[in-house]
Amino acid sequence: MKTTGEILREKREKKGLLLRHVSAQLDIDIAILSKIERGERKATRDQINKLAEILDINKETLVIQYLSEKILYELKDEDLGIQALKVAEKTIKYGATKNK
Repeated sequence: MKTTGEILREKREKKGLLLRHVSAQLDIDIAILSKIERGERKATRDQINKLAEILDINKETLVIQYLSEKILYELKDEDLGIQALKVAEKTIKYGATKNK
């Protein structure tokens, strides 16, 4: 499974865009975008949304990938991570049905 950074780099290269062009559109330093692509720095949600537009990536797919990595980062070293995730899933589902 590819990381968010790998997806971004692959799509940027396929479109023939240079780091400097994309970073200018995001209004961030080239080094920051390079670190995002290498997985050394996490993008913000706003940057993910802009990157989806710039690179013509399905926004929903990219946001899901981004969110899954955020969750993984928080839970990867937790012994009870999977159980916590199951409780969170139930809570989200409960909230969705309660708000209907």
